[in-house]
Amino acid sequence: MSHPHPDLSDPPAPPDGGLRIVALGGLGEIGRNMTVFEYAGRLLVVDCGVLFPETEQPGVDLILPDFEYIRDRLDDIEAVILTHGHEDHIGAVPYLLRERRDIPLIGSKLTLALLEAKLTEHRIKPVTDVVKEGERRDLGPFGCDFLAVNHSIPDALAVAVRTPAGLVLHTGDFKMDQLPLDGRLTDLPGFARLGAEGIDLLMSDSTNSEVPGFVTSERNIGPVVDEVFRTAQERLIVACFASHIHRVQQVLDAAVANGRKVCFVGRSMVRNMGVARELGYLSVPDGIMVDQKELDDIPGDRLVLVCTGSQGEPMSALSRMANRDHSIRITDRDTVMLASSLIPGNETAVNRVINGLTRWGARVVHKGNALVHVSGHASAGELLYVLNVTKPANFMPIHGEWRHLRAHAKLAALTGVPDEGIVIAEDGVVVDLVDGRARIVGAVPAGYVYVDGLSVGEVTETSLKDRRILGEEGFVSIVVGIDSTSGKVVAGPEIHARGAGILNEDFDEVIGRIDDVLRDAAGNGVNDQHQLHQLIRRTVGKWVSDNYRRRPMIIPVVVEV
Repeated sequence: MSHPHPDLSDPPAPPDGGLRIVALGGLGEIGRNMTVFEYAGRLLVVDCGVLFPETEQPGVDLILPDFEYIRDRLDDIEAVILTHGHEDHIGAVPYLLRERRDIPLIGSKLTLALLEAKLTEHRIKPVTDVVKEGERRDLGPFGCDFLAVNHSIPDALAVAVRTPAGLVLHTGDFKMDQLPLDGRLTDLPGFARLGAEGIDLLMSDSTNSEVPGFVTSERNIGPVVDEVFRTAQERLIVACFASHIHRVQQVLDAAVANGRKVCFVGRSMVRNMGVARELGYLSVPDGIMVDQKELDDIPGDRLVLVCTGSQGEPMSALSRMANRDHSIRITDRDTVMLASSLIPGNETAVNRVINGLTRWGARVVHKGNALVHVSGHASAGELLYVLNVTKPANFMPIHGEWRHLRAHAKLAALTGVPDEGIVIAEDGVVVDLVDGRARIVGAVPAGYVYVDGLSVGEVTETSLKDRRILGEEGFVSIVVGIDSTSGKVVAGPEIHARGAGILNEDFDEVIGRIDDVLRDAAGNGVNDQHQLHQLIRRTVGKWVSDNYRRRPMIIPVVVEV
């Protein structure tokens, strides 16, 4: 079982007749999925998604894959294949198209429609190619066969990539619901046919590899949703992903059965459901929808709101409702249903929202106390089934944190995949498929690229460290005026603190120390601004640490007069 090593060096040139595979995201994390295939000097990209920031990344809106590995080779890209329409698979496409606008985008009808709606906001008109399961596209040296897979969004696809180096099956995100709401099953016979042909490398979704058994069918959610509707006193607020069309359909059906009107709240929810309705993936009965402006005219017991925020996103509609920062005010007669799984890492944010809603008296129904959601990812039993029907010569777990990748690798070993054929990689690790064997041969940079407002890549880890210090410890500013000729202090020091928990007058004790340090520096002929800043920073920082055990950001300002 091969695995990355911290000392991996730059990879050699791609081998003649070999297939090179580099994941720029999605390995060791939930999100930012992007994989680059290279054969004979040509590139094929599968997925291009975003990762959503965590609390230690303050101010960040999105996290993108690092395109540096392919930036000088954009003209070599044959196409970007998009397995489905979730943000962690399509969200970074607008930023890739800023680098080359005519890269062909290949995906299902719904996937491309959701992406085109997003690209309109970026003022980009893409080159698209709609495919269906069972179809094939020849893209330079890559022959791509598309297969249906069941997921928590309609129209998801797996892709089989054929090159002279071998056959690779990339499952995308999938599960094996045997009674899907739309009747579209994961194409297990297609997987088996590819297995009989001989799969050289299986790349399979690992998100639920630690969960035993099989995922519960979406159909089991319906009766629970109906029960929540029947027992809701007044308004019912349902939070789910803006792409979970199946769940929204269940809510619409329950609303009709219980005589309620429905209002979509949140820009992404309104946009995505509009696309789904237009394409026929969402059936909306006549007269059931109302605009947010009409809410005050409808009795609470005749209303259901569908919004975003099931993951505790700070700017989502539900989070703002919990914080009383939204026009919709939560009351003790409201019922809130969080109809989604909990993405690892979001536990604290979700619990904060639940507590906020409960504070205002709302009844909160979530996966912890009711079957209001089932995962869109295959559990261990399903993953074993796929491994057994595909019989891959090599296996590479994808789409998951480290614990998920390793758990999936153990499943592969149980089904007979040889240890030397199991490749556990991480973002940036280079895997070559040569002569039927997959091996790690090096690594390339694949760090985080942060989107903050309109800036892309300008926020660095150093910037985030500064933000964390400011947020946790506050700052202390020291303004000093010195004579440009003699270097003597002629004004100040004037000290101000914000968020440090220290009163400005408390700094009187350290002012004398700053005067002494600057006097000594002037006597020794030190007049370099940087050196003076460092002297002040060390003096004040030590005093604060000794007296308060705190480490605020120290910001010296030296003005020559």
